[in-house]
Amino acid sequence: MAQPPILTLSDIALTFGGDPLFNGASLVVQPGERICLVGRNGSGKSTLMKIMAGMVEPDGGERFLRPGMSVSYMDQDPDFAGFSTLGEFAVAGLEPGMEWKVDAAAEGLKLQLDRDPAQASGGERRRAAMVRLLAGEPDLMLLDEPTNHLDIQAIAWLEEHLKATRSAFVLISHDRTFLRNLTRATLWVDRGVVRRLDRGFEAFEDWRDKTYEEEDLARHKLDRLIKDEARWAVEGISARRKRNQGRVRRLGELRDERSSQIRRQGTAAMEFKAGSKSGRLVVEATKIAKRYGDTTIVRDFSTRVMRGERLALVGPNGAGKTSLLKLLIGQEEPDEGTIRLGTGLEPVFLDQNRAQLDPEASLWESLTGDPLLGVSGRADQVMVRGTPRHVVGYLKDFLFDDQQVRSPVSALSGGEKARLLLAKLMARESNLLILDEPTNDLDVETLDLLQELVTDYDGTVILVSHDRDFLDRVATTTVLMRGDGEATVYAGGWSDLAAQGAQFAEKAASAPRMASVRQAYGKPADPKPATAQTKPAPNPVRIAALEKEMERLQAEIGKLEAFLADPDLFTTAPAKFEKATAGLMERQEKLAQVEEDWLEASEG
Repeated sequence: MAQPPILTLSDIALTFGGDPLFNGASLVVQPGERICLVGRNGSGKSTLMKIMAGMVEPDGGERFLRPGMSVSYMDQDPDFAGFSTLGEFAVAGLEPGMEWKVDAAAEGLKLQLDRDPAQASGGERRRAAMVRLLAGEPDLMLLDEPTNHLDIQAIAWLEEHLKATRSAFVLISHDRTFLRNLTRATLWVDRGVVRRLDRGFEAFEDWRDKTYEEEDLARHKLDRLIKDEARWAVEGISARRKRNQGRVRRLGELRDERSSQIRRQGTAAMEFKAGSKSGRLVVEATKIAKRYGDTTIVRDFSTRVMRGERLALVGPNGAGKTSLLKLLIGQEEPDEGTIRLGTGLEPVFLDQNRAQLDPEASLWESLTGDPLLGVSGRADQVMVRGTPRHVVGYLKDFLFDDQQVRSPVSALSGGEKARLLLAKLMARESNLLILDEPTNDLDVETLDLLQELVTDYDGTVILVSHDRDFLDRVATTTVLMRGDGEATVYAGGWSDLAAQGAQFAEKAASAPRMASVRQAYGKPADPKPATAQTKPAPNPVRIAALEKEMERLQAEIGKLEAFLADPDLFTTAPAKFEKATAGLMERQEKLAQVEEDWLEASEG
């Protein structure tokens, strides 16, 4: 028997800046559902998720959360006030004895719990928020770009964790492999309404294209009907004026219907235009090494990048991918070995932190104020690959409207910031693209276009990415950095690398990490570090909690079995029989799981 939904949104309306963001948006989330939330950049995906979380109040409509159910949202900018470490923040709100859940999530997401929040990077702070959410095990998890700032190993861990969870979740992500592997239903935010498909992300693009085809056909039929009615109005109305006023009104209604239809957002008119060709050799590294203090980034590494190649750098966070990238393009010098750059290079650089954008500047100022793009004496012009263009017209190519042109960069969504940075890069001619996490925050349509442009680019590409789908579609050569100073060159993209048996190096023993976990909770470390073979001591608090849960479930199972023992129940009350049977099966399954957890906890 179907359970009541966890969360229901009905006829949600919300207006920002004069234009409706949502108009009659509705959705339902059932227990255990695995949903992807998709839509164009700026369509309101993150805002809708915040409405689901109860963080944004809509102008109209109703949000209903089933009593007793919990919803948690992964905060993009968590507040660490009052917490001295990331670990203190992550365990806040957990029941005593449940800290082990934070330990497990922190290990999987590679988070140092003893870090001071004031010293932590933006990525570490986001991971702390995710650890807190996962450890809390709410009934519904709302995850907005959870793979940002995660390396491929951490993404793989998160994937497995979400596959095993009993919580429902809603995902926004640019990582298509992640979405394909996890989701079983799709919510599509499109022009103010929310559409639902009871299939995962794998089916989304076919569904979207079919929806658009049906819309185009219906619009064509409507246009033809308006044309026929308008011709009749001109030719036949004068003879039968009174009798046909109804038909005139119908023509007006048809025109109103057509004008009220919201145009679909087009695809950004993006183009990487290669300048003059570089020399055949782009970069050659010979036996290079680089260290920062006691950390070896790379040692004894050699490679040669030729014109037209697409070289990808992959590896765990902290392995030194961005450092190696800077070595290869000549921004940093190696401690040992040599770097030889080719001739005639015209590079453009996309950095993952979007540091090239001033959050206080308007979109207009971001382009016209760039000394490489501004046109002397023309404050409204921007130089696009050698040709002056009006800044508003150029921004419209990247799907920005008139109202956004004078808005500050800080008002843009993550995907819109990425599009603005691409607009700056694509205004310049180049023959070497340097892309550091280029896919972060992009919607599906823009990501498709970017992949196509990079593949067709008549120049050389060096990129850093954790997006497995993007790597497979774009990379011709992949360098795997294992995090121990070793870097190995493989042919092809991510799947090719995996097929060739590549593996990440195992990190150091777990003792230092567990010591930092204890310190994060204000507990002294053991005087003698545990070895990898030492089993942790059983946790009496967790064992007691599991035993109490088993007693409760056994009592409920006994009551249900006694209720179902009535031989006349099925005949006299079939609905009650069905409900009790479903409840019995659910509790028996849960008891089996709790007993398994109890055995593991007792063994330590």
